[in-house]
Parts: sequence; structure tokens; C-alpha cells
Amino acid sequence: MMSPHCVLTVHAHPDDEASKGAGTIARCHAEGIRTVLVCCTGGEVGDILNKAMDTPEVRADLPGVRRAELAAAADLIGYDEVVMLGYRDSGMPDSEANAHPDCFARADFDEAVDRLVAIIRRARPQVIVTYSDDQRGYQHPDHLRVHDISLPAFDLAGDPDHRPDLGPAWEPLKLYYTQWSRARIEARHKAFLDQGLDSPYDDFWFKRPSQDDRITTRVDVSDYYEARVAGLRAHATQVDPESPFWFGLPADIDRAAYPYDDYVLARSRVSSSTPESDLFAGISEPASATR
Repeated sequence: MMSPHCVLTVHAHPDDEASKGAGTIARCHAEGIRTVLVCCTGGEVGDILNKAMDTPEVRADLPGVRRAELAAAADLIGYDEVVMLGYRDSGMPDSEANAHPDCFARADFDEAVDRLVAIIRRARPQVIVTYSDDQRGYQHPDHLRVHDISLPAFDLAGDPDHRPDLGPAWEPLKLYYTQWSRARIEARHKAFLDQGLDSPYDDFWFKRPSQDDRITTRVDVSDYYEARVAGLRAHATQVDPESPFWFGLPADIDRAAYPYDDYVLARSRVSSSTPESDLFAGISEPASATR
């Protein structure tokens, strides 16, 4: 039976939805929860990381190729709807792409927030997942911008006095930051070494600031490992199928090494005790609905 619940995730580029929280979305979808992805840019300036895909045809239409990859990945992961926020990939700081007038990082802030508000009001999610307020480990302008617009959109979506032309007010109940935990990195690193394999986790990964003390919510996604892998592989331009980072461990070892998605509960309008094992903890639903 379909749940009355909805989770909406906000990501920067095509492929981010596969590398961050894909198992959670696959689990929600399997439980009948409606799943909505907001992708803020088209990934127009992403590097082609898979040599097999680095062809003149792909380079000539990289935005179109990445849109098709996103559609395939979203379907494999279990997203019921994909919404493009409509901005151009900003590239890295000081790059030519970062100066493009249509890029996400240079978009009018209030306009970007209101685009997201309109989507929230239409999709009516109880839970929103976005990027952290602390992104010292990877300061891509588009990832920073995702965070910046998500918090005001979370508040304004439920304000009936704010832009009533964007649809009836809807107040989401919980907002989470998706998190790549140090515990995940350490577990996978150990799994590589235990298998006698070279670990892709060098000193860079262990010098990044750990935020594990902030984690409030750990979702068991052990039964949804394949959805995450399939989603990653669907992004054929961005994910090398021979990459030891993504696919270097035997599947059964990889699945068992760290079978969780981690989150920080950043905002909540309901009462729930932490640590949590469910993004919808504390959110009630009609007795006729099942999860």
C-alpha cells in the first residue's frame, strides 16, 4: 500500500543522487514512500571520467548524455520523479564555467530559493534531504549553493504569505544533511586491506575533518546495495566501471563493510529521539497506511 509520505532530495549534479543516499531512496521506494529528486544543474561541465565514453559524439552533447544517464539512474534507484531546477553547472572556483551568467552559483538567490519552494509545495514532502552546512571536505560552488537555498526554502514553503502564486503553502517536517561518514571510510578502507587489495583511501581521506559526532540518523540499506551500484553505473560518463574506488571490492564484502546511509538531522518540527534509524521517525501517518 502506498504511504502518504514523501521524501524530497536536493542534489547539485547528475550522479550526486547515486553517490549520496541512494540506498535510502531505494528503501523508501520499496516501502511505498513517494520519492522526488531535485537536480539543480545539468552537469554541463563535468569531466568525462570513463575513457570508453570519451568520444566526439559524447563530448558534442554532454548535457544531453548526462540527462539520459540521470533518468536511467533515477529509475534504477527508485525515484518516482526527477525535477530539474534549471541552472547550469558552475564548475570549480575561478574556472571559466564559474563565470557563466547562467550558472547556479551566480543565479539570483531569491529566485533559486523560490524555484525550490514551488517544487516543495507541489511535491508536499514531509522530509527533505540536502547538503551539509560544513563542506570543508569538498567545496564545489554548486554543492555550497544547494545548502544555501535549501534552508530558506524549507521555511518559506510553509509560509502562506510568501509568494502564494507558487502554490498552496506546505510545511515540511524534517530536514537532513546527507553525510559521508568517517566510519564509512574506515570500514571500506579496512575491507580493502583485509582482502589484500590496495585501498583507494589515501591520507587525503583521513585528513578531511570528521563530522561523525554530528550524525543523528543511520539508515540500514543492506538490502538495497544493488540499487546504489546500478545507479552509479548508469552514469557512464562520470563513473568508470573499472574504478577501484566505487567497484574495487567484491560485492558481498562491499555490501557488508558499511551497510548504512548516514544523516544529520538539521531541522525538525516533530519530536523524535536520536539516534534514529528512519528519516520518518516521529512523523505520524494514518492508521490505514502501512510502511
